[in-house]
Amino acid sequence: MNQSSRRTFVASAVAAAGAGLRSRASAAEPPKRLPGSAMKLSLAAYSFHRLMARRGTPEEIARARMSIESFIDFCAEQRLHGTELTTYYFPAEITADYLNSLKQRTHRLGLSISGTAIGNDFCVPPGPQRDAQLEECRRWIDVAADLGAPVIRIFAGHVPPGDSEDAAVARCVDAISQVLEHAARRGVFLALENHGGVTATADGLLRLVRQVPDSPWFGVNFDSGNFRSADPYGELKKIAPYAVNAQIKVRMHPEGRSEPTDFARVIGILKDAGYRGFVVLEYEEAEDPFTAIPRYLDLLRDQIQAS
Repeated sequence: MNQSSRRTFVASAVAAAGAGLRSRASAAEPPKRLPGSAMKLSLAAYSFHRLMARRGTPEEIARARMSIESFIDFCAEQRLHGTELTTYYFPAEITADYLNSLKQRTHRLGLSISGTAIGNDFCVPPGPQRDAQLEECRRWIDVAADLGAPVIRIFAGHVPPGDSEDAAVARCVDAISQVLEHAARRGVFLALENHGGVTATADGLLRLVRQVPDSPWFGVNFDSGNFRSADPYGELKKIAPYAVNAQIKVRMHPEGRSEPTDFARVIGILKDAGYRGFVVLEYEEAEDPFTAIPRYLDLLRDQIQAS
């Protein structure tokens, strides 16, 4: 290669590298979708939270009315496509053999593990607590990858007392950006949920989302029950284009009131956004979940099939 060619090669390489850096630094965008919509039905283990041991010992799990294993069996009995294995109800000690047993059980029953979830707070200030939050998130990303779960639901968090929302949001963006690198290496989507705090409104959630560097491994967990404004359906419509996971609750809370979720309207919002993925029922009401959940799954199934 002569000197002129070498200079041309180096200039091209520098330009390409700069373009790559600019691409990585650009804001998160809605995922590119194919025309039409495609949805599959799943159920979150949190739906049985009153009956399950939280991070229990083997003895505590044995005494509980529902375990992760019996929850998987229940999902199969309901003819679901997926099962969300919420991490809160895993044993306190998790081994590779345990995770493999869950993969074996779900596959033999014809289920996909639609995702999992953690309860993090990325708004906390720098220090040991923040370091622990980041490390815990990376650990559960590894668990999700080992399970073959495509997505992990994450939270943003709340503004600490005496702090500013701008500072808390900036810390949250930084934390998501850090763990997102690990999620991308492990092939796991991070789905940021509209879960109060700095994500209590669609505009607040999207303000944060649009500051995260663009990545095909990042998006929103669309939770139908968490907006409490005068128009929660309008807020859901704003975030639906960014959804990489969808979670449906049976009640909504406009301006603090509690009213039944209009499943047809919520599924229609996802359909209009071209959503392709799991629709996960998360049941939180007082009625016995063994009685209520099959009824709500049938209602959701009808809407998904109609879409």
